[in-house]
Amino acid sequence: MIKRIALIPPVYPILDCTLTSFTYMEKIAKAIIDGGAKIIQLRAKGLSSREFLESALIIRRISKGRGVIFIVNDRVDVALLADADGVHLGQDDLPVKEARHLLGSSKIIGYSTHNLREALNAVKLPVDYISFGPIFHTKTKKDAQTPKGIRRLAEVRKAVALPIVAIGGITETNMAYVFKQEADSAAMISEILTSPDIAKKINRLIAIAKELESRLRAEG
Repeated sequence: MIKRIALIPPVYPILDCTLTSFTYMEKIAKAIIDGGAKIIQLRAKGLSSREFLESALIIRRISKGRGVIFIVNDRVDVALLADADGVHLGQDDLPVKEARHLLGSSKIIGYSTHNLREALNAVKLPVDYISFGPIFHTKTKKDAQTPKGIRRLAEVRKAVALPIVAIGGITETNMAYVFKQEADSAAMISEILTSPDIAKKINRLIAIAKELESRLRAEG
């Protein structure tokens, strides 16, 4: 039986290589972690396999021993070679059951969903959490689907008990909406990577998330 993770950090930074270069990978990853992030995902669709692995090894080195969960996007092989904490898979990536067989029971598997049907199917799979989105319009992912909105997020939340990471167009100013619908975490890419001070931005986002959590708990 797969051990499910009960909680993921409320702020989920994704280091997307389409918004930065391989040269600055270490600097940006360090800033994200120094800012207090407890999870980081590497998305490297624009890099060669060699650069992807090198980037993963850099992030693993920085995150190891600091209580930071390191997730590799798409590539189970890179996750294994870099000893990442887990992998995040899309609907068209390596099937979850095969990925779990390769990774074993101790690694984390996240799974992208875009509608209620996919979310309900994910419950039957050996995954630890799902992402759902895009919630809002996003320019980061060129092939992103039509925004799903808060209402669809609420439907998924009511239907599944898995931790949910809301993703797509989430910013400091609109993140409250996803937490009000009881998303466990908010994934952010451009909001973080385009900030002039990434560490400070992460720190502020975490503080806002904690404040929102306290307020919603008091209201509920």
